[in-house]
Amino acid sequence: MLKDKEKDTAPIKLTHNGELTVVEFNVRKLLEENEITEMGRQLTSYIESQLKPKIIISFAGVDHLSSSALGTLITVNYKVRERDGQLRLCSINPQIYEVFLITKLNKLFRIFPTMEEAKASLEKPSS
Repeated sequence: MLKDKEKDTAPIKLTHNGELTVVEFNVRKLLEENEITEMGRQLTSYIESQLKPKIIISFAGVDHLSSSALGTLITVNYKVRERDGQLRLCSINPQIYEVFLITKLNKLFRIFPTMEEAKASLEKPSS
């Protein structure tokens, strides 16, 4: 019965705050292919609805990340850049950050220790 409940829960939650969207995970382990596919679908749908998306993905509470999840994040990053948007990652635990270092994805993504630092790094629109 618990398994059915888990299937109904989306792996991510999007919170819109003005022009900024914060993405938080509803799962501690992002390993299941169906969850990763759903995450990619939700983010792609949102990105494609925006002119210049500003997204911060918080990894607070995430303990495990599969290579497939990393691939989805790379795709999301590409789609955000295609739309002249900004993507930031934050609150990544040390074990997961190690994977970003080993794969050199820390060079691809703008990663910040805290949500506040990620928000501060977003470029303000020129008036």
